[in-house]
Amino acid sequence: MLLRSAAAVKQPAKAPPELVIGQSAPFSGASAQTAKSYQEGLLAWFSEVNRRGGIHGRRLRLISLDDRYEPKLTLRNTRQLIEHQQAIALIGFFGTANSKAILPLVEKVGISYVAPRTGAKALLRPYRPMVFNMRASYQAEIDRVIDHLVRDGRHQVAVVHIKDAYGDDGLRSTKKALARHDLKPAAVAGVMRDSTNTNAAARQVVAANANAVLVIATFTTSASLSRDLYRLGSRAQLMNLSPVGIEGLQDALPAGQANGIGISQVVPFPWNRRVPVVAQYQQLMQRQQTEAHYGYTSLEGFLAARWLTAALDKAGPNPSRAKVVGAFRSLTNLDLGGFKLRLRPGNNQGSDLVELTFLGSQRWGP
Repeated sequence: MLLRSAAAVKQPAKAPPELVIGQSAPFSGASAQTAKSYQEGLLAWFSEVNRRGGIHGRRLRLISLDDRYEPKLTLRNTRQLIEHQQAIALIGFFGTANSKAILPLVEKVGISYVAPRTGAKALLRPYRPMVFNMRASYQAEIDRVIDHLVRDGRHQVAVVHIKDAYGDDGLRSTKKALARHDLKPAAVAGVMRDSTNTNAAARQVVAANANAVLVIATFTTSASLSRDLYRLGSRAQLMNLSPVGIEGLQDALPAGQANGIGISQVVPFPWNRRVPVVAQYQQLMQRQQTEAHYGYTSLEGFLAARWLTAALDKAGPNPSRAKVVGAFRSLTNLDLGGFKLRLRPGNNQGSDLVELTFLGSQRWGP
């Protein structure tokens, strides 16, 4: 009997290592519903990429860690994702303060920080070469909101903001937007993040005879303020920014009380199948979920995932963190199918899209 040498025995081909993508977000607490919706959008596309064979034969693995919206936990999670999980890129982090807490580490390591769910100026100026921001800035959202209110004859605009980096950035942007119309805030009230203790703020709004209120907060606080204003007899037009979480806001208000509340949005209407990327998003959400449901937050996650995989593909079969950063910078004009991302020298903000949504008596359906 002849024995073949070990060298002559054909070994099974070793599968290429996975590409790990890291995320830290508030998967517990008041914003958990919003974080999970964003994650569902990410997974809808990553699952499809894996079904097709991955990126250059390498499967994608999303590792999502809970930070409860606490910047210290975000920093701890980021270290774990970078140092222990060897993430090739980071995606879908929530919060202005959370992003600011990890930026020094992101820049030191040289890892792509993709589509953070914030439009704060701190991530855009000065130029942050590792930050690839998909959504429009808060200034762009607020400019659109204020322009709409002024055209509608609502000049007594109050501002209710949470007391953190997001709220501070939003308040500064609102004052700037109002000043373009020679206006100042009718009232300014600060509340703690996720607080439902909004009665004092509501009374300030009513005392100022405000006919519009810009709420810069999470849906927990915005819904509480809405209930308080309704109880006090105010019929001021309420407007929110996109991070509020539209699904959570509707769930937190009694039937009919959400009617007419406005929310600025930074991605296309998730029910408009005439937009090719929206049609694809709906199809893949149906494949992933037993009972498909669509929304702005999951669509934002889906679009962010599409953007990241375009860069990973361009980075080649042996990507490094530096190659992925370079790939992003080379994707200067990317059309995902009706949603365009344009990067310019010294400016990594991909989109300036802002649309206004007003809630009705019924939810949009599939």
